[in-house]
Amino acid sequence: MALAKEIMGISLVEKSSVISSSKVFLNPNFYQKENQLCVNRQFQGRRNLRTRRVLRQSPMAAISENLIKVVPEKAVKFKVRAVVTVRNKNKEDLKETIVKHLDAFTDKFGRNVSLELISTDIDPNTKGPKKSNQAVLKDWSKKSNLKTERVNYTAEFVVDSNFGTPGAITVTNKHQQEFFLESITIEGFACGPVHFPCNSWVQSKKDHPGKRIFFSNQPYLPNETPAGLKSLRERELRDLRGDGTGVRKLSDRVYDYDIYNDLGNPDKGIDFARPKLGGSNNVPYPRRCRTGRAPTDTDMSAESRVEKPKPLYVPRDEQFEESKMNAFRTGRLKAVLHNLIPSLMASISTNNHDFKGFSDIDSLYSKGLLLKLGLQDEMLKKLPLPKVVSSIQEGDLLKYDTPKILSKDRFAWLRDDEFARQAIAGVNPVNIERLQVFPPVSKLDPEIYGTQESALKEEHILGHLNGMTVQEALDANRLYIVDYHDVYLPFLDRINALDGRKAYATRTIFFLSDLGTLKPIAIELSLPQTGPSSRSKRVVTPPVDATGNWMWQLAKAHVCSNDAGVHQLVNHWLRTHACLEPFILAAHRQLSAMHPIYKLLDPHMRYTLEINALARQSLISADGVIEACFTPGRYCMEMSAAAYKNLWRFDLEGLPADLIRRGMAVPDPTQPHGLKLLIEDYPYAADGLMIWAAIEGWVRSYVNHYYPDSAQVCNDRELQAWYAESINVGHADLRNEEWWPTLATPEDLISILTTLIWLASAQHASLNFGQYPYGGYVPNRPPLMRRLIPDENDPEYAVFHDDPQKYFFSALPSLLQATKFMAVVDTLSTHSPDEEYIGDRHQPSTWTGDAEIVEAFYDFSSEIRRIEKEIDDRNADTRLRNRCGAGVLPYELLAPSSGPGVTCRGVPNSVSI
Repeated sequence: MALAKEIMGISLVEKSSVISSSKVFLNPNFYQKENQLCVNRQFQGRRNLRTRRVLRQSPMAAISENLIKVVPEKAVKFKVRAVVTVRNKNKEDLKETIVKHLDAFTDKFGRNVSLELISTDIDPNTKGPKKSNQAVLKDWSKKSNLKTERVNYTAEFVVDSNFGTPGAITVTNKHQQEFFLESITIEGFACGPVHFPCNSWVQSKKDHPGKRIFFSNQPYLPNETPAGLKSLRERELRDLRGDGTGVRKLSDRVYDYDIYNDLGNPDKGIDFARPKLGGSNNVPYPRRCRTGRAPTDTDMSAESRVEKPKPLYVPRDEQFEESKMNAFRTGRLKAVLHNLIPSLMASISTNNHDFKGFSDIDSLYSKGLLLKLGLQDEMLKKLPLPKVVSSIQEGDLLKYDTPKILSKDRFAWLRDDEFARQAIAGVNPVNIERLQVFPPVSKLDPEIYGTQESALKEEHILGHLNGMTVQEALDANRLYIVDYHDVYLPFLDRINALDGRKAYATRTIFFLSDLGTLKPIAIELSLPQTGPSSRSKRVVTPPVDATGNWMWQLAKAHVCSNDAGVHQLVNHWLRTHACLEPFILAAHRQLSAMHPIYKLLDPHMRYTLEINALARQSLISADGVIEACFTPGRYCMEMSAAAYKNLWRFDLEGLPADLIRRGMAVPDPTQPHGLKLLIEDYPYAADGLMIWAAIEGWVRSYVNHYYPDSAQVCNDRELQAWYAESINVGHADLRNEEWWPTLATPEDLISILTTLIWLASAQHASLNFGQYPYGGYVPNRPPLMRRLIPDENDPEYAVFHDDPQKYFFSALPSLLQATKFMAVVDTLSTHSPDEEYIGDRHQPSTWTGDAEIVEAFYDFSSEIRRIEKEIDDRNADTRLRNRCGAGVLPYELLAPSSGPGVTCRGVPNSVSI
């Protein structure tokens, strides 16, 4: 209390001036000294909980408290000012423009925006929080025509000198139209400016009668909530949870759960019906955001669909901001154009459904493709898009950019070393495992799927082990595997019955060379066994002749097709998008905006609900892009659900645990990250561990600051409710699994939060932003295959033998399938202009009022910049052959920063695309 006494001493000296006149109370000299005391106090080290609680009492609160004791009858009124920052839309439609002008006109007559300031203290008379007078935003009508991105408005409050510290502010919008409130800063209190980071849409009172509540940037644990804010904290969370009933309006801010029962559309016919994911032990799945739409006419358990371009509900503040939406719409426009091009080409010749050769693929990256085909005029007639005619004529939207895989070596994709390198430095580097038993063993139930003995024998690989025996290679950690046998085999009968789909369940064996690079030495291709003597498995090995070379290329293409499906459906969609959604929903429902952990997680939740809703609408839905473009077809999401049931474990989703699970690393306390990589030049793991350690260090500083002991963790009711609801409701189908981590200690919390932030940022980035750079050249990474590999007894063998290149292209996706896939992964690989990257924060200096935490965050940002420099250095190190060499792409998918567009680098804070 020494500081409070010091302040009190100043206030006694100034007492007569303070009491006699509010003008003197606002004397700049008085404020200069008071604000300096406030700053000094903010930056004192917070070493324990008791110290932190003392520090949270602001100088103004101390002044007010003592003034009440000394001269309660002479408390005076004084003015404080609010600076309110509103973000304008760049583009408005006609209706929005008309309503905006109407609001500007009626604002003059009382249909305005009003604010009310709320203290952290209780009013002894009303027994409720102290409140200021209502204040109205000034100059709304005068500034309505400003075209700037942000407009600052002001309002003035009159408060008593015993008002205390402002902790919340309410906003009432009496206009007809919503507006985006970015921030509010209150000036005039002795402790200096008080910041309210808002970043929210404020709806019209006619649509949402209640007042919007915004809290200051001062974080509080639930049991430390000032008395004046307790009821507001609880009320705001109740509003966000809703009551679980009714159809959600697009303007709502309600977070609730539902199962995936909206992917199919049975009203269109049986072919469009899809199983419901979640809510059963047979088909478990994480929960998604509830919309409350009516059921379909033909299936009461299926939710009716909202088809694009109509928007699908997510809470209003989760919707894309304008720059993000514009970038996404541009991507959709490109998808339309890219799909129309092959349609027009196909209309000229019925034989134009397949690529005829590599030149056909190369032409997709050529400028002026329509002009070359003589179709430009026809194209423009078919597109009712006058605003983009100039861009179309320039050709910007008509060509595909050359994928990065072709940038250094156009034929790199054909090489075995590149095929292997992409298993550890490509877009899906998370499935490779150390082979511990040879031959590999299936875990499928033999009573259901029959004997699953591998066809791989020692003689298949012995000649590729540099003179080692198989056991010696195993013992020396030189054999690795990418094994998709158990993932695909249960679905193969149904997949291969689909038109234009042919697939195997593959296993690929790799040998680690003395140079630290991998080479593929055998590929096993499995089909379901149709009878006791049926030939359901075959092994393909590196070629020794021309025929063997084409067989080997086809086998690698089938492996890549398997890999593309698992990458998209399991590693990318399930493990980052879908499995994070319940944690995000629970955070909004159970953690107050003033909770320190909410403030930590906030940037890592941005846009995820919106991009997941868009995926349900057009990507993972019945007959959507994923079904159309990937091998499993209509069984894509069933395969994803099977992986959730059999493979996903939250406790193994962190990078170190995942590497150890796959046998790619072993615990080693002498190493910088506590483990040793068995392939030292494993770019994804080597770079990822640096980012993991940086995240963990930042989270550790943050958690230890607010939770000095386990009691604080266990007694935090909001924190415990968030984690319990994430599991018991959000992941309800797996809630009884024993592997869920407990949340009882600060160390538990550090581990859980680090995993979540890792998944939302670096893990997602490593799996997403390389999709077009690697997959945009379809032969490198075909998302589906249309033909099996013929043997000499098959009728197709003669076709293959006579023209192997033609057979190879007929096995790849068709022209229409390929260009549709390319357009989609181009959009998914694109960074928007408003992307926020790891180490960055919106409003970096005001998102929290805790100075020590701000300082710790800047340390984290500095570490991220250091890591980026280290990654650049590694990519220039010729000793690291998996990321540096003639024609070898650098590994930049975990390089933290990026510009907009398709860059094959950049780690955004959140799953935002």
